[in-house]
Amino acid sequence: MSEPTGTVLDKTPPPPPPTEAGRRERRRFWSARRVPAALLALVTLVIAGAFLYDIAAVRADRPPMKWRRELAQQLARRPLDDTWVLVGAGVATALGLWLLLLALTPGLRPLLTMRRTHPDVRAALHRDAAATVLRDRAMEVAGVQSVRVRVRRRRADVRAVSHFRELDEVHDDLDAVLTEAVRGLGLARPPALSVRVRRSGRKG
Repeated sequence: MSEPTGTVLDKTPPPPPPTEAGRRERRRFWSARRVPAALLALVTLVIAGAFLYDIAAVRADRPPMKWRRELAQQLARRPLDDTWVLVGAGVATALGLWLLLLALTPGLRPLLTMRRTHPDVRAALHRDAAATVLRDRAMEVAGVQSVRVRVRRRRADVRAVSHFRELDEVHDDLDAVLTEAVRGLGLARPPALSVRVRRSGRKG
């Protein structure tokens, strides 16, 4: 007896327990972030250079630059709850938090670290490439009409549509095939597999 249209099976196996071996090779790749670093260095250089030049000019008995006099006067006249002071402080805070986030996070989220086969070589696999491999393997299972795969750092979500065969059979075959496919990707931290199978909504 066939299942009603729209039936969904979701059997998410528990993630594999972490092992002591290979913990170091699971570390993600860190982004060089050359563009933010270059912009920050350029802005810091310009501001610091302007202040140093103006301070040196004042030390040489020359009048300070107009922009520094205006800045000092504006800061002296405006209270702390002034709109422009709050806006400037908010922008500076947001910029500082953004730079701290860039400095403390590895970045390169689309890259999945692979197991090391050589101590001096590190490799990574793009999430889209991993999703393509799993999608191609899933389409080889009998009864699968279409598949959507989304690979994240810790989980691979597979959504399949079946147009014939029992849903339990299709799900079991998909789970076996994709488990082997995930193992074959050679990832240092294989994502947990989440497979859902539903019946095609087309009748006839």
